Amino acid sequence: MEGNLSLDAEPSASVAPDPAALARPPRALVIGGSLGGLFAATALRAVGWNVEVFERSPSALSSRGGGIVLQPEVIRAFAFAGVVPGGALGVRSHDRLYLDSRGTVRDRQHSPQTQTSWNTLYAALLRSFPAEHYHRGARLTGVGQDGFGVHATFADGRQAQGDLLVGADGAGSTVRSLVLPGISPTYAGYVVWRGLVEEERLPDSARPLLYENFVFQHEPGSMMLQYMVPGVDGSTEPGHRRFNWLWYLKAEPGTKLEQVLTDRNGTLRNQSVPPGSLGPGQERWIRRMGAAHANPAFQALIENTTEIFVQKIQDLQVPGMRFGRVVLTGDAAFVPRPHTAGSTAKAAGDAVALALAVAQARGQDLDAALSAWQQDRLAEGARMTAWGIGMGNRIMGIAHA
Repeated sequence: MEGNLSLDAEPSASVAPDPAALARPPRALVIGGSLGGLFAATALRAVGWNVEVFERSPSALSSRGGGIVLQPEVIRAFAFAGVVPGGALGVRSHDRLYLDSRGTVRDRQHSPQTQTSWNTLYAALLRSFPAEHYHRGARLTGVGQDGFGVHATFADGRQAQGDLLVGADGAGSTVRSLVLPGISPTYAGYVVWRGLVEEERLPDSARPLLYENFVFQHEPGSMMLQYMVPGVDGSTEPGHRRFNWLWYLKAEPGTKLEQVLTDRNGTLRNQSVPPGSLGPGQERWIRRMGAAHANPAFQALIENTTEIFVQKIQDLQVPGMRFGRVVLTGDAAFVPRPHTAGSTAKAAGDAVALALAVAQARGQDLDAALSAWQQDRLAEGARMTAWGIGMGNRIMGIAHA
């Protein structure tokens, strides 16, 4: 376990409130500066809280996920926080197509939806949050709380105090390791290979099936899919977008999984190998697999991807999300499988629900408000992750434990 923890079950009721503290706006410390943290930060600011965001990375974040299906919870979070995107948030798809390995359309369903990208959402949220309150290179080492609130310490010696600490630092959450030691994500038995192709790079022969459609190829123990997302600069104009593809394949625990997650420098990664870091042997393997098993349109996607990356599929369910004045949101609490298209939406929903709960408390009974919030979001997180586990195991042909 990283760091240290001094955490009472509840702030002490014996300490008299400070009149000056009651007069100032409440203050939240948000740990994690990616999508989950920015959803929480912008939502809390919208209800009058002062917010400081602490991101462990010393440099600007870059996409590790690629495409995201745009769900209503994300639209609501943007509207709630007054986040105004620079343009359209996503690319509309029209039909769902199911292809066999030869590229024959086995089924077609009219199912319009919108897909966005990590870059697009992150850029819009970051623009809406004051830069002076977003702190990079802040690696959390300790959390404590008392009758006056919660405080955090960081590896570089910084300290911060607030009325609430939000752990929005993802599946590898340091906050979770402090409040729930020993609880961490578990491997689901398969990985997802991913890539993005600039619209102009795709050959004309592959366009008729893939263009503005959501396309699948499903074989035993394998599922490929693709959809279009905004360009790296957020553009949704035709000709400036990207094709986003995913391929779910099994990787046995142990040697084979370790090989997949070992990057080009020989470093074993814990959760994913980002774009540009895939080991040469693994890159050759997945490209050979594409040539042998993918339909011609998907083959074209793989062949024209310059930087393939891979992520381990994981499951995480926590028994609690609130620990005094410390709360867990997004993937720090529950990691739904990607088949639910719900990870980003759940983080957005957690954030808006948290902001509404603390706003309704009006500073009078924050602890009761946090308890009510936990009860609601625990149920939603458990529902979504259980649904994703069942769906993923059926798709991949994995027997239930």
